[in-house]
Amino acid sequence: MAEDRLERAVASARVDPEVLRLRPDYRVALLAVDGIAPGPSDADGDALLVAAETAARERLAGRRVEDLPAVASWREAYLAFGAKPQRTRNSLEALLRRAATGLPRVNRLTDLYNAISVLHEIPLGGEDLDRYDGPAQLVRATGDEPFDTIVDGEPVVEHPEPGEVIWRDDAGVTCRRWNWRQGRRTQLTDATTRALFILDALDPMDHDALDATVDHLAERLGRLGPDVRIARRVIGVGAPRA
Repeated sequence: MAEDRLERAVASARVDPEVLRLRPDYRVALLAVDGIAPGPSDADGDALLVAAETAARERLAGRRVEDLPAVASWREAYLAFGAKPQRTRNSLEALLRRAATGLPRVNRLTDLYNAISVLHEIPLGGEDLDRYDGPAQLVRATGDEPFDTIVDGEPVVEHPEPGEVIWRDDAGVTCRRWNWRQGRRTQLTDATTRALFILDALDPMDHDALDATVDHLAERLGRLGPDVRIARRVIGVGAPRA
């Protein structure tokens, strides 16, 4: 059954203890979704992106992006595993820096999670579950894992640095440097009907704020078809929530 597949997708996901030792305050919320009516960018997504752009401009009035507590926390996390945050910005910081001139319009699912990311100040990614091979795993890289990406317009296979924090499945890296760059293999498309959303949280985001973000994302996903089904789970500090 579809519900069983979704429950397995979140139940089988894991965070390696080495990552939690690096940042004991880390939590991840996972949402597995089925029954999505696929499609390109639409008016509802555009309106949510406009609201996110407005909120970001107001939040950043007279402030630098890197001075926002949520962004500063992720910069510290990147430094902890050897990444240079000035060169490889976490996905939240990258989006906030684009808000002044306009957030990208990609497809209805990507537009939705980008808007939620900015509105709630949390790195958030989406993956096509039908392109996954095995469970989602957050680990520190060996350096041998393949990462399917684009460089100068051409497809290439790269490898993470040893010790880098990566999301991966059994086939290779799905997102490098925790939440910096997603791979091509599992990216969301206009045809995606089953997806896994990953919400990465550090202090100062607390449990209530993370739950509110998950609720907002789930509510918006529920509008994307008459038969949408969702399974959710939180891993990390405190008891996991199903």
